[in-house]
Formats: sequence, C-alpha cells, structure tokens
Amino acid sequence: MRVYLVIMDETEEAGVALRFAARRAARTGGTVHLLALVPPQPFVAFGGIQATIEEEARARAEALVTSAAGALLGESERPPVISVGQGNATQVVRDYLAQHAEVAALVLGAAPAGGPGPLVTYFSGNAGQLPCPVYVIPGAMNDEDLERLS
Repeated sequence: MRVYLVIMDETEEAGVALRFAARRAARTGGTVHLLALVPPQPFVAFGGIQATIEEEARARAEALVTSAAGALLGESERPPVISVGQGNATQVVRDYLAQHAEVAALVLGAAPAGGPGPLVTYFSGNAGQLPCPVYVIPGAMNDEDLERLS
C-alpha cells in the first residue's frame, strides 16, 4: 500500500498538497499520513509556563491536523494517520521517514508566490538522500489541475 506523507500547517499550499495526496492515495489504493510540526518554543525561565506554552502549541497543531483529517474522510476509503512532531522541522520529518519505511512519497506544497518555503527548499535540495521521492505541488494549482495530475 502506498503511503503519502503530507506536512500540515495553516498555509494554503499545505491544503493543496493534502488534496493532491488524498486524490493520489484514492487512485492507488493508498493512504495519507498527516504530520503537523510544532516548532521549538522559546525558553521561559519558569518550568510551568514553559510547559503551558509547549502544550498550547501542541494542541493547536493537533487541532489543525485533525481538521485536515476530517476533510479527507469523504475522499478516501482509509482514514489518515495523524501525527504531531515537535522540534526542528527538517529533523522531525527526517525522523518520521526513518521510522516509517512504508512512506512512498513526501508531498509538500510550494507557496504560490515568493520563495518555495524552508521545507521545500531543504527537501528538494536533499532529495537524493531521502528514502522516498519528494512531490512538490505548486500552491497555485486548482482542483481541476490536481484532479488531472493525481
């Protein structure tokens, strides 16, 4: 079974990448893994406050990825796998790929304007060292284009 890993955040391009991955998974009998990233939080001297800040960031990421998973339920036969990783974004994704050999492709969305973003820049530049292909989906693609290409 093919597994498509999508990195979820609040950007429009992440939604485009998700729609592509969901359609591709439906066509290939695969499934989608959703990974939300929680960036390292700035250090606060008081441990209780630090824990609260980290928990709020994690809860926000979980809500985001759960909402995205809900959108997939109508398009896919299989429910998505939901994960939240905390720390340096590129390292969290690399660790996830190392722990999940079943991932057939890393699906990232590129911003429709400006630079492609740090994850697209990093993973497209290091694609030869990854255990799977990287799909970079242009953020300006509409549903008709996604349907045709997936």
